[in-house]
Amino acid sequence: MNHESIVHILTQLTDMGYAGIALALMIEVIPSELVLSYAGFMVSAGKISFIGAFLSGVIGGTLAQLFLYWLGYYGGRPFFEKYGKYLLIHPKHLNAAENWFEKHGTIVIFTARFIPIVRHAISIPAGITRMPLSTFSLYTFAAMLPWTLLFMVIGMELGTHWEHIEVIGVRYIKPLSLIAVLGTFLYLFFSSWRNKRKD
Repeated sequence: MNHESIVHILTQLTDMGYAGIALALMIEVIPSELVLSYAGFMVSAGKISFIGAFLSGVIGGTLAQLFLYWLGYYGGRPFFEKYGKYLLIHPKHLNAAENWFEKHGTIVIFTARFIPIVRHAISIPAGITRMPLSTFSLYTFAAMLPWTLLFMVIGMELGTHWEHIEVIGVRYIKPLSLIAVLGTFLYLFFSSWRNKRKD
């Protein structure tokens, strides 16, 4: 799907207001950065309120990930062994994901939200490995707060140039990704160190 088609779908959905923002975030082909920057533009134009748009962004983003979580939870390994190739998920990825979540699931659910590509797929293995729904929801919701705020504020600053977020957003996503990766490794290091001390 080309950029013009994505923008057309986005503007059609967001004409519905807050519900449209939430729905747009649940359509994986539309980058969340684009949705949230457009929501920020709508706020700056006085079409919607900041609080309403912010809550719609957080809730919509969380629900989108919950859908992927349930797909993994109920479909399980058999579903992805059969259809996973269509999602570019192979058995070796499932094995690695299950081992990863058994040891470090909680922190990964939060930090992966700030890493491109990974953030769209992380919910599936979380469901497969039966991560508690309450834990998954809490950390997904927590990660959506700064993500939504950041791109809404950028969209407000860009105004009518909100579409440029795909270029400008890289300046913010790269350092966020780096911080997220470093944060994950630091957590794993101290977690391993703490466990060795206990032993």
